[in-house]
Amino acid sequence: MTQQGAVLQGYNNELVKCIEDLCLQKEELNKQIQQAEEEKSKLQYEIQVLSEQLECVCENLAQKVASRNELDKILAETEVAYMKILDSSRTLLNVLKKEVGSLKHSPDLKTN
Repeated sequence: MTQQGAVLQGYNNELVKCIEDLCLQKEELNKQIQQAEEEKSKLQYEIQVLSEQLECVCENLAQKVASRNELDKILAETEVAYMKILDSSRTLLNVLKKEVGSLKHSPDLKTN
């Protein structure tokens, strides 16, 4: 019977050792889980910060694009108006040249 008790004691020792090993593995896994949860929280915070920054940049960009579009519109209207002024100036110049030309041929303005 002592031999069976020794075998049983050996089994018990192995069983306790296995349980201790499993407990150590569980502790290590708990540490890894805690680290992963901390990393997850950190990344979620960084994502939130970056999302807020992205939102600000997008709003700023939209305002700048709207301003540029308004400037494009103003420039286009100004160019059209300027071309009308140039056309009117050319027409005025042509009319003035004709008038001056007709005055030169007018008998009242000829000098002796």
